[in-house]
Amino acid sequence: MRQNTENTDKTSNRRYVLLIYVILAAATLTVYWQVTGFDFLDYDDQVYVTENPNVRAGINAKSLIWAFATPNVGISYWHPLTWLSHMVDCQLFGLNPGWHHLSSLLFHMANTLLLFWVLKNMTGLIWQSGFVAAVFALHPLNVESVAWIAERKNLLSMLFWILAIASYSRYVKHPATGRYVATLLIFAMGLMAKPMLVTLPFVLLLLDFWPFGRFRWKTLPRMVWEKVPFFALSAVICIATFLVQQKGASVSPLGGLSLQVRICNALVSYVDYIVKMFWPVRLAVLYPFPVPIVAPVLKAIGAGAFLVCITIRVIQEAKRRGYLTVGWLWYLGTLVPVIGLVQVGKQLRADRYTYIPLIGLFIIIAWFMAEFLGKRRYGRVTLAIIAVTILSALSLCTFQQLRHWQNNETLFAHATEVTENNYIALGALGMAMHKQGKVDEAIGNYYRALKIRPDQDIVHYNLGVALEHKGDINGAVASWQNALRINPNYSSAYYSLANLFARYGKLDEAIKYYRALLKINPDYEDARSRLDRCLTEKDRLKNAADEH
Repeated sequence: MRQNTENTDKTSNRRYVLLIYVILAAATLTVYWQVTGFDFLDYDDQVYVTENPNVRAGINAKSLIWAFATPNVGISYWHPLTWLSHMVDCQLFGLNPGWHHLSSLLFHMANTLLLFWVLKNMTGLIWQSGFVAAVFALHPLNVESVAWIAERKNLLSMLFWILAIASYSRYVKHPATGRYVATLLIFAMGLMAKPMLVTLPFVLLLLDFWPFGRFRWKTLPRMVWEKVPFFALSAVICIATFLVQQKGASVSPLGGLSLQVRICNALVSYVDYIVKMFWPVRLAVLYPFPVPIVAPVLKAIGAGAFLVCITIRVIQEAKRRGYLTVGWLWYLGTLVPVIGLVQVGKQLRADRYTYIPLIGLFIIIAWFMAEFLGKRRYGRVTLAIIAVTILSALSLCTFQQLRHWQNNETLFAHATEVTENNYIALGALGMAMHKQGKVDEAIGNYYRALKIRPDQDIVHYNLGVALEHKGDINGAVASWQNALRINPNYSSAYYSLANLFARYGKLDEAIKYYRALLKINPDYEDARSRLDRCLTEKDRLKNAADEH
């Protein structure tokens, strides 16, 4: 009789598990399906796909070599597997954006299903694991990672992150050299998708504590030694990434952002991400630093005190509620590479950075709710109602947030509405307007952006292009010269000025700018040929004048 009951329970559990898989897949596809009708963005998508000849060529020997070679200037990461992913899409679908978006959506769905599978296998708890996976699938903070084609690296890295944990779980349950090596290889592949996975060895140590229950003070040295190859890989990737980002000028120099500003911003960001997890409103593709940049010292002190208090409390609860400690330290630790202590890019913070870290907080919420309500009268019914309410609200918010990602104009117009003094979004919105032929609106946005930050060379340059389009030649020249004053190595500004002067017969000015361009970019063949034509034309005019 007991055997029959156990068999019935197992059959019932299998049905529940299958049902959760179906619901997760269906919900993810339903909420995110609209991305298949979205465009490429002129915001890194051109670097990763549309204007990258190596990626557009698809899979071939030359592109494979390029993918594994040192990144070009302007590309912040060494991530060959990400390049290969984009190349496969181009090989199969060309430059049809809908199919590229569909690939990203399928990666997100795969991550969701794998997250459920891994949590269920590690903990043996179906419903908590399903809730974590569902929140991960449907939370609006993850829209940026799914709807932005250039963020394929985020999706891929998460895929290998989960696969590595799954492999490690098998190794823990049935230790064998092959399983250990497999985990290490999957981790290495994840690092080749995005370096943010450098924190995985730390998370594996956390999982040793909970749910694996391997942690003992006397065995701690052995567990740390077990992770040494993982930490070694992380160290190599950290050094390589830092050097690549310095070469590409992605890392902000200490003179750009003081250490005080970075520390304060990091502390505030930790709390801000938590707030946005509970109240995901006014989300934007980019949150710029305020102008002028001032360290939010009081906010940072408050945020730091909050983080310290929570950390002390979850450590005190470690023996009774291991999920609290692991979930909280998972969140704190996995955000370290992107929290801004080493500033990369111009953003204050970014929603995409929470794709992996928030899983730790989702675990806390799921397990705590089950513990707090599960054993009470009507507890399961209450839990079900709360879960459905939360997931329905997240689905609606995500569906609405996705609409802003349709194209450049909708994305950056929304960013300017929900953030203050977003000069980067204004500049990008100006480009989007100009591309659609709305030149006056573009010029207006450029001027708004420059009023906030006058030192934006690219905005001055784009303003010059728009003014030339309107026939304001003097304004175009002044704008391009402003761009060169800010950035004396701005090749496009030299080229545009030289072409403009050549077109109006001002050969001496044209020659001056062509030569300045070739001095910083000697391989610019079109500029060299145009310079030769100007010199020839100047000699012809001189000879004609001498004959008279």
